[in-house]
Amino acid sequence: MADASRAPMAPAETDSTSTTASSVQPPAPSTRRANGVAPSQELRRFIAAGAISSAPGADPLLADQVQPASLDLRLGAKAYRVRASFLAGADGTVEERLRDFAMHEIDLTDGAVLETGCVYVAPLQERLALPANVSAAANAKSSTGRLDVFTRLITDRGVEFDRVEAGYEGPLYAEISPRTFSVLARPGARLNQIRFRVGAPTFSADELSALLARDGLVGDSAIDPHLAATAGLSFSVDLSGANNVVGYRARRHCGLIDLDRLNAYDPADFWDPLAPRDFGRSGAARGVILDPGAFYILVSRESVRVPTGCAAEMTPYLAVMGEFRVHYAGFFDPGFGLAETGGAGARGVLEVRCHEAPFALEHGQVVGRLVYEPMLETPDQLYGAGIGSNYQGQGLRLSKHFRQQ
Repeated sequence: MADASRAPMAPAETDSTSTTASSVQPPAPSTRRANGVAPSQELRRFIAAGAISSAPGADPLLADQVQPASLDLRLGAKAYRVRASFLAGADGTVEERLRDFAMHEIDLTDGAVLETGCVYVAPLQERLALPANVSAAANAKSSTGRLDVFTRLITDRGVEFDRVEAGYEGPLYAEISPRTFSVLARPGARLNQIRFRVGAPTFSADELSALLARDGLVGDSAIDPHLAATAGLSFSVDLSGANNVVGYRARRHCGLIDLDRLNAYDPADFWDPLAPRDFGRSGAARGVILDPGAFYILVSRESVRVPTGCAAEMTPYLAVMGEFRVHYAGFFDPGFGLAETGGAGARGVLEVRCHEAPFALEHGQVVGRLVYEPMLETPDQLYGAGIGSNYQGQGLRLSKHFRQQ
């Protein structure tokens, strides 16, 4: 029997057709807001109206690309090895810039290796024709970030990575740069996701204060809602070492990872467990020392909850001198971490790369912020096991490609 979630999405489909239904029914839709993040049913309306479509010659859109507050993007049949990262610029197209920077074309049809330290640009199978009041932002999917595959969306006439201007019409491309592990990629691989915003969705301090009182959101500490509404909610790193393993450090020069193979690889072949150490000060400080150029998987000290009427985005954290960067994959969908969707106690997994100098990261140190935004309306599906979400209820966890310990 064919998997319904993998069935092509017909152009005329509306919100009467859902992706795989959650076993936990979302609450009745709230009043539709004038500005908000587009939920799953709105994404299907965009598809029906042609605002999101398949690129010429690409496969039809699939039902399971639609997530509660985002759309998965798929690699096309080819990629280009380029000599440098680039943006198209306000008056240029990616195709024009590829003539300047492409070194050779790679056929992905039967699978091709994207090598560590190289930069690639791949046309995606989706294209956009957005309404004038709809913009979009992209990010790496969680599994992509946890493999240390740095990927960004680029567009024609684009002057920023991962940003799509309101009213954009044209193709989409992914810039891909594996940093630690070389990967085997095929057409249809989903490295990026895209989130659509109608207008400029923001919570007022009063709205966020009500959410904090009702749902907790990030941990249980007292938070200034006025600061949180503008800068986001801070979260910290857990390096307490209750099980003497606080994270993993990636090994270099390891084997190839096939992006289509799930629960397949032994973590010991690619990762070293990370134990905390005492920094002195009579044992008051405990943590790890990050090495320049190394890549780490760590976890937040706080649990994270994303209520059904919200979406959240983790913003990269840079210390004053730029010592380290946290998180390539920053989208959290409605339902993440909620008890009713099987996610009680879910933590944020942190993808950490250290830069110029060794850096002493201490337990409880603030490493990032979560910015919450209102949904346009409650999604008709929520993040969780009911739609096959891989990381609901997670603690410290590697990507889905590795066997869970």
